[in-house]
This record gives sequence, structure tokens and C-alpha cells, in this order.
Amino acid sequence: MTYVVSDIHGCFDKFNKLLKEISFKDDDIMYVLGDVVDYGDESMELLCDLSMRYNVIPILGDHDYKAYNMLTALNGMLTDGITPDEDILSEMAEWMQDGGANTIEGFKALDAEMREGILEYLADMSLYEDVEINGRRFVLVHAGIADFDEDTPLEDYMPEDFTDADFDADRRYFSDATVIAGHVPTYEIDGAEKGRIYKGEYGYVIDCGAAFGEALGAMRLEDGKKFYIR
Repeated sequence: MTYVVSDIHGCFDKFNKLLKEISFKDDDIMYVLGDVVDYGDESMELLCDLSMRYNVIPILGDHDYKAYNMLTALNGMLTDGITPDEDILSEMAEWMQDGGANTIEGFKALDAEMREGILEYLADMSLYEDVEINGRRFVLVHAGIADFDEDTPLEDYMPEDFTDADFDADRRYFSDATVIAGHVPTYEIDGAEKGRIYKGEYGYVIDCGAAFGEALGAMRLEDGKKFYIR
């Protein structure tokens, strides 16, 4: 079976409960649509766990992208005593206020080899995945696609184009594909049910706000069945 989940944000306990709920097996596949880190207490534990799972495919979210840049600078400080410039330090302080504090503390607690492994894992995250399930095409992204043009190949976009743009589930991006994204908790979407996956005319938003007191939502692509973990 094929599952999608998004915006786990360090909620490792909810993620483990989800795996049990769906009876996740070695021949199943799970796509994590970005924002693995920040806000929750166990971002590093979650990252380490995901990095060991060959059948869990992470897609880069804006918090993951920020974490990679900030943790790379922090690793230079921890390993070689390199002090980042003032702009990086200012950006790091802002990130800590926006959910990054626990991520930093978890990273600092790792040994040098594990820190390098985490940075490699973040660097290798996909920008998108284009999959076909039972003859149906799905494009999996974290957020929207900036300056989207269906005639532009997805590989031609920059990382920022996939991490920061707003996603509109009622917009038709592709003539032959359903888009699934996270990024914005569904309680912020007009007409969406709080703590539930939102189905628009042409796509889904599956960030249910797990790190903000709501459920961790997931969906099985073969039949559209939804799962919620509180």
C-alpha cells in the first residue's frame, strides 16, 4: 500500500502510532510531504528513524530547508569552531523563535557522525514525487509550485518554488494528475473541517495541524482511505 503524510513536525509519538494504525509493512511505501522538523519535541529522533527506513520517502518542506541551512552553519561551529556571519546568526535566532529551538537542541546532542548523517539526509530530500497508483497519477509536493506552468518540467523549478508558494486545492495544476500537499494546516482553510484532510476540486491538503494540538493525518492512495492520530 502507498501512504502520504505531511507536517509531522517532530511529533514522533504520533508518527509511531500512525505506523501501528496502518500496520505499515516493509513492502508498503510512505511519502512524507515535508516539514519533518520543528515545533515538536522529537525532531532529531524522528529524522534518525526516517533515515533508516528505505520505504519512507521524504519531500523537502520549508522547515526542513531552513533546518538544513541553519544546522549546516551550526555544525561548522560545533566541529570546526567556525563562527557564522551576523546575517546567519540573526536568521538562526528567528528560526529558533519559529519552532527551531528543539531541533537545534536535538542536533547538538548528536555525535559528529550522526550530525553529518542528518545533514546528508536533509540534503537528499526530494523536491517532489510523481507517482502512479492503479492508473491514477499523483504529484506530491510540500506546498504549491511558484509561477507554475504545466508546460515547464518539474525538474526545472528551484527548491524555493516548492517550499514557499501557497497551494490551492481548487486550482487545476495538471490536466492528468491530482496534487497532494501539506504546508498549511487545514484549520486555516475556509470550508475545511478542523483537524481533517481537505479535499478540493483538484487536490488535497493533508496537514491537519499535528504539532498544534490537532491530528496527524494520512491518506492511502490506493483507495483514498484517511487515518487520523491524536
